[in-house]
Formats: sequence, C-alpha cells, structure tokens
Amino acid sequence: MTDLPVNRVSLLTLGVADLERSRAFYAALGWTETRAVDGVVFYQMDGMVLGLFGVDALAADQGRPETSLGAGAATYAQNHRTTQEVDAAYARALDAGAAPLKAPGATLWGGYSGYFADPDGHVWELAVNPLWPLDDAGRTWIPEIPET
Repeated sequence: MTDLPVNRVSLLTLGVADLERSRAFYAALGWTETRAVDGVVFYQMDGMVLGLFGVDALAADQGRPETSLGAGAATYAQNHRTTQEVDAAYARALDAGAAPLKAPGATLWGGYSGYFADPDGHVWELAVNPLWPLDDAGRTWIPEIPET
C-alpha cells in the first residue's frame, strides 16, 4: 500500500439552508448531480466531490450547534481561460439567483476576476489567472519557479 499525498482535498461539503433551492441554483449554473442520498447531493468533479448538505444535518454530523456554522469565510474558485468566459459564467450565476459581490474586472496581480455568493452565502470567485495555466481538462497548475 502506498501513502496518499497530503496536499489533496477529496470532498468539499457546503451547508445549505434549503437543499432543493441549492440544487436548483447549481443546476441553473450547469452543474450535473452525480448522486443524491440521505439529504446530501453530490457533484463529481475532476478528482474530488462537492456535496450540498442541509446545514442543520451538517451541524449535527459535526457535533456542533448550527449557529456556529458560517458561510463566506472561505472562497471557492473556478479559473477560466478568457475574460469572456468569466463574464459569461458571472452572468449565468446572477441569472440563477446569485448575489453579486464584485463584478469581474482587472486585478492588481494581472488577472481578471469577480465574486458572487450562492443562496446560502458561499462565495465563489471566477477568474483568469495568467500566472497559473489551465490544462486541457481545465485543471489549474502552479508552475514551478526556477531557482536562481
């Protein structure tokens, strides 16, 4: 048996107040459900899974009161190849009911990005990052910097 890499995430779970509303929101973004079971909806991503789980049930599963769970302190991001792709994804999110946080625009670091919040306040960034290229599957890679 080999050791698994430490730098990895297998599953991200978002606590949501209304599972059906969140399912409809992510469907409007074009996301395809892989499985729904016992009040949790799963989306297969490249090498990991995103789950939507009722916030009360998630808090109970964690052994914490629901009031101690929050949203918006983390950002989930999708990198795109072009500013036009970012603009289209941002418009699609707003059409689906997202709250606009920051319209896409040029950044100080030479990229292009914008932010929206889903119906539960989970923050998503849409960006073009010229420093981190995407491969053919849309995966982001941090290039190695040669030692000087």
